[in-house]
Amino acid sequence: QVQLVESGGGLVQAGGSLRLSCAASRSLFSIDAMRWYRQAPGSQRELVASITSGGRINYVDFVKGRFTISRDISKNTVYLQMNSLKPEDTAVYYCYALISSTTTWGQGTQVTVSS
Repeated sequence: QVQLVESGGGLVQAGGSLRLSCAASRSLFSIDAMRWYRQAPGSQRELVASITSGGRINYVDFVKGRFTISRDISKNTVYLQMNSLKPEDTAVYYCYALISSTTTWGQGTQVTVSS
């Protein structure tokens, strides 16, 4: 079992940057995968980026080159650096942890990008 606490959302103008943080209550090495998802109003939740316990990283196409997922093992924290933000990036961003077959979601953090 793990608890996730997200932070870092907010309001930013198009072209700006934000960094989201997701602090886990246990070692990242004990978590099979950490992911960032997002959900825009009226839309389904969608995967943004993921990082495994071994450090393998994947991004969905629409954020490649703009978003970077990283982690600080000493702080049990995963980050999502978001650059060149667009209004269509506006959504609630959720942190997600997978341990074996058990999934845990963070509370979500709102990101709003104004045009």
